Amino acid sequence: MKPKILNLKYKILPLSFPADFGGNITAWFEEQAKAYDLKWLLVHADDGVIWGELRDDKIHLSSKLFGPALRAKTLQMARLFGTTGELFIWKTDYCSWQARLVIDNQGQDIEYFDETMLLWGTRLENSNDGFFLWEHGSEGLRHSPPVDIKEDLKLKVRHYINYDDDGQAYIQFSRLVGIRADTIKGVV
Repeated sequence: MKPKILNLKYKILPLSFPADFGGNITAWFEEQAKAYDLKWLLVHADDGVIWGELRDDKIHLSSKLFGPALRAKTLQMARLFGTTGELFIWKTDYCSWQARLVIDNQGQDIEYFDETMLLWGTRLENSNDGFFLWEHGSEGLRHSPPVDIKEDLKLKVRHYINYDDDGQAYIQFSRLVGIRADTIKGVV
């Protein structure tokens, strides 16, 4: 099925890290989430996947249920995202940090399309603090997203389109928009 191509404005903002970025990484993510109206956190670390959700100005982490603690030392990349934008940080080969902040509905025009992706998980194990431990098949892969029913294992991804010198379209970059069926319907 051909995706529906739409238009919006977007802006990429520079972002700097505080000197004590590794000191209290959760507080830094909370500050960014509040500043840019971002709701969910997805972290890939050396020792596993960590999900987070901003509730009452605090990021609640899936680590309380399952998974590693959020530590700058093991963090490889993180996406703090919501319907308004995404903060994406990653560690380079030289152990320094890079970041980009994409904000929608500001700046220059761009074409985009949204895609709904299924997250893996076939069996609900248990829950704590709004996170639900999902296991996938015989591999024993596990993660704890902030979803509660099987139908909610969806992630909305926005792909921004650009054109090369020959007029060929390509995806310039992508970002996460939302998780859970009830929060991603009709998001623009």
